[in-house]
Amino acid sequence: MEADGAAASFPLAKWRSDFSRAFQHYLDKSTPHMTGRWLGTVGVAAIYFLRVYFIQGFYIITYGLGIYLLNLLIGFLSPLVDPEIEVSDGPALPTKGSDEFKPFVRRLPEFKFWYSITKAFCVAFAMTFFSVFDVPVFWPILLCYWIVLFVLTMKRQIVHMIKYKYVPFNIGKQILEKPKLAVGLGGKKAEGLNGDICNLP
Repeated sequence: MEADGAAASFPLAKWRSDFSRAFQHYLDKSTPHMTGRWLGTVGVAAIYFLRVYFIQGFYIITYGLGIYLLNLLIGFLSPLVDPEIEVSDGPALPTKGSDEFKPFVRRLPEFKFWYSITKAFCVAFAMTFFSVFDVPVFWPILLCYWIVLFVLTMKRQIVHMIKYKYVPFNIGKQILEKPKLAVGLGGKKAEGLNGDICNLP
């Protein structure tokens, strides 16, 4: 009997493994196509919101989805190592203008951010087919509460950005300052990038 059960579960396990491998393959192929990925997610979100609008229900699912998306957004905008909480030996945010430039490393990378959002919309869409999740609520109160939560959370995040002087977006190329050359009257001297004066041979 146990052998028959193992034999029956083997094709299912093989199918799951093959599906998982194929899914991961296409997921990996989509990685460089950021615009296409996000357009697809906007399409999925539009389908979800149209369904909620025409059904006139499932507001509690939409509220939960909004809280989850806000949580993902905070992870996307936050640095990997929060200077308020822990000290790291790796790249950290510069706190002074004279500090060395270090790239911004997100706590939640862009690809995982996109994947989590898309998966959340798909799960929420599937939940709208089960009436048990259609809890009657007064949706304007939920919307007002979510807006207040969003404003307070983003205010705290912006204060954190200003305090530690970082911008979580890459806006154009980083332009490095050209080295300034200062030649003295008595001898040759050069002023480097860090402002140190060095004697030239």
